[in-house]
Amino acid sequence: MAGVLDSVNQRTQLVGQNRLELLLFRVRGQQVYGINVFKVKEVLACPRLTALPHSKATVRGVAHIRGETIPVIDLAMSIGLPGIPEEKVATSFVIITEYNRKTQGFLVDGVDRIVNLNWEDVLPPPRAAGKNVYLTAVTNIDEKLVEIIDVEKILSEVAPLAEDVTEELRTRSAQRQGHQLPVLVVDDSAVARRQIEHCLAAVGMDVVTRNDGREALNFLKGLTSDGSNIRDHLSLIISDVEMPEMDGYTFVTRCKESPELRDAFILLHSSLSGVFNQAMVKKVGADDFVAKFSADELAERVMQIIDEG
Repeated sequence: MAGVLDSVNQRTQLVGQNRLELLLFRVRGQQVYGINVFKVKEVLACPRLTALPHSKATVRGVAHIRGETIPVIDLAMSIGLPGIPEEKVATSFVIITEYNRKTQGFLVDGVDRIVNLNWEDVLPPPRAAGKNVYLTAVTNIDEKLVEIIDVEKILSEVAPLAEDVTEELRTRSAQRQGHQLPVLVVDDSAVARRQIEHCLAAVGMDVVTRNDGREALNFLKGLTSDGSNIRDHLSLIISDVEMPEMDGYTFVTRCKESPELRDAFILLHSSLSGVFNQAMVKKVGADDFVAKFSADELAERVMQIIDEG
């Protein structure tokens, strides 16, 4: 799968066009799954794995790749399917990804191809799928259903992140003066929304959530339909980047084009590469970027934004 990643300059052409590239793959059987190419560092034939004592069953071992030790997670097992049989591991593939400032590999049966599509064609999972489904979205490609994996949910179960802020930050928050307007959090992952809400509630902030950019934009237009400014309603907006129907970059662009919404402080909060996102913040007109997920860093930055007003 050489050449999976294009240069940053080429990939940024998708930004502001509400488009994405998906790497398609299979974990068991014929069901096709997808992952955003922006998260993929490399795809390779499964290297030799070294067992990791006391690890969860979903972690099939660690691989030593280019001087880095990377945990390899059986993606099928992580979403409730039978794991890849031991005798088939050597002929499987590993998708090396970067999420939440960490690198990990996902063991899959096979890798298909990369497709370019519009976020408007990517929809939230059907309600019938339930709350515990390991998907953030679905789409149709060549008349086949493609399921987009909620990697943040998988990682939260394999290696949970610390969601609590330090006592020092809680104390500082208690000493702050004045009434604070709510913070709007826009993220398609229920796990990510819960993490952010828990983090901000710990420092005394009210949080409103929406699941994607289109839903959030409609909410904001409703708040300001009387001609008021969005700063009369919200302290700031924290938005993910990868979201069905309307991504975070397009959401920012739409807000900054609107007289009622352009004054909103929009903080992009994504597990995508920080270097890539710093370029995108400037391109789409967002006000800041914080990489997922550090409870202390996010809470401290939000308090600073509000205090600087």
